[in-house]
Amino acid sequence: MRLLSHLRRLTWPSILLLVAAGLVIFDQDVERWVEMSLRLPGGVVGCLAAAWLGSRLFGLFADRRRRDKRPYPRLFRDLVAVLLFFAAIVASAALLLEQGLLGALAGSSLILAVLGFAIRNVVADTLSGIALGVEAPYRIGDWVDIEQVARGKVIEIGWRTTRVLTLDSTYMILPNSQIARRRIINYSAPKPQYRAQLSLKLAHEVPVDAAKEMILKAVGEARLIQSEPAPDVRVQELGSDSNSYAVRFWLSRFERDVDCRDELLSLIDRALRQAKVPTPRMQIELNWSSPLKVVHQLG
Repeated sequence: MRLLSHLRRLTWPSILLLVAAGLVIFDQDVERWVEMSLRLPGGVVGCLAAAWLGSRLFGLFADRRRRDKRPYPRLFRDLVAVLLFFAAIVASAALLLEQGLLGALAGSSLILAVLGFAIRNVVADTLSGIALGVEAPYRIGDWVDIEQVARGKVIEIGWRTTRVLTLDSTYMILPNSQIARRRIINYSAPKPQYRAQLSLKLAHEVPVDAAKEMILKAVGEARLIQSEPAPDVRVQELGSDSNSYAVRFWLSRFERDVDCRDELLSLIDRALRQAKVPTPRMQIELNWSSPLKVVHQLG
């Protein structure tokens, strides 16, 4: 069934190309029959049919080369189709105007330059979209964090814009030129699994070994994080009134990040309350030569 569907997509452009080739090759016979030459129209139709067939063939090739069963962006096939039809139009113009290919290209380049200046913002977004498509920092279905812009799942990659669905189910349409200037973090590549961490501060009176053991025991009861690799706890900083800890854990996919953090914080809070661990206190230093100064504040 899939093979027949692919063949049907190639039927009409192939027929049109064969008809155009027949008009060019058998021009004299056709001219005697219809009393006019169809060589020039046949050449124009042949150029357009070849571009149509080429774009369809590339579309089939792109479908066969699709990886990881994720939708392949239409940006590549659209770009190839535009280039093929542009070449066909230039060749057709050269035939109709009876001038060389270089002359047709020169005239087309001048027109494109004028149009490009008039729609330079659109061109900037489009070129950025092409660059993003070639480099492929993300694909459809990836969870990304675009610096100071958006954080969510890529829904569609277009010529001018990229559409992202955030964790709050907000649908965002972002210009590609804006994305190209930002730092992009892809949480789905090369694998959907990644490591995250929580930062905690406990009172200095709690020994480091006891604090790490208590936190690990609480984290071990979590059900949403991955058991392998195992979570761990690292000391980040030792202070005069509190110590900072980093709880590192692995997630199977980004959309579980919020739920995992909620579960871990709830488990750690319960363990600390059961052990009656004192909370860090605010330390205030009074300086008579300056206004009230907060040295260290712990929540």
